[in-house]
Amino acid sequence: MTNQPSPPSAAASPQPRRAPAGAAVLREDVTEAIRAAVLAELAAVGFSRMSVEAIARRAGVGKTAVYRRWKSKLHLVLDLIGAFAEEGLPVPATGSLHGDVRALLEVMSQVLRHPVASAVIPDLLVEAARNPEIAEAVRGALLEGQRRMAEGIVAEAVARGELAPGTDPDHALDLAIGPLYWRQTVVRDAVSPRYLDDLAAAVVAGLRA
Repeated sequence: MTNQPSPPSAAASPQPRRAPAGAAVLREDVTEAIRAAVLAELAAVGFSRMSVEAIARRAGVGKTAVYRRWKSKLHLVLDLIGAFAEEGLPVPATGSLHGDVRALLEVMSQVLRHPVASAVIPDLLVEAARNPEIAEAVRGALLEGQRRMAEGIVAEAVARGELAPGTDPDHALDLAIGPLYWRQTVVRDAVSPRYLDDLAAAVVAGLRA
């Protein structure tokens, strides 16, 4: 009787294993292509008319690639805004209240001149007025970095004796950013270094009053 060859063992001939479905790594080049497509779409049509389909088409990917990273166009745009709003926002340390406020105004003026901010913030504020969930998301993306700066500026000024204890950082932020936002985003007028100097002086005077 002829012996039949025994089948190869699993150890001798391992079968290729498939990676778990949830283990796929998101490619960074695809993520960056989507972000670039968002910027282009914002410049072309604005936030309200922008769609995930158009973003995917411009990026050369499927809609699934977008939704694997962000659950909606709102979250995609908020992610972009949060990223550039967080950049370069250390607490100023000039040694004086006026210098710190002036540095805050300079940073925020640059943020408001950013193409994403100028294209999308007005639309987002309209959407936020209609939807509390959007309002909370916008608040987190736009406000937290600036609030940390204001808290640091006020704390240092109180420690130096330039401001009274209990000075409200939110009040400081309102005094500083309100006029700047109005001028750059609503009126869309140029902001000169002299304007920022004068606004810094007015903010300091208001906080000390």
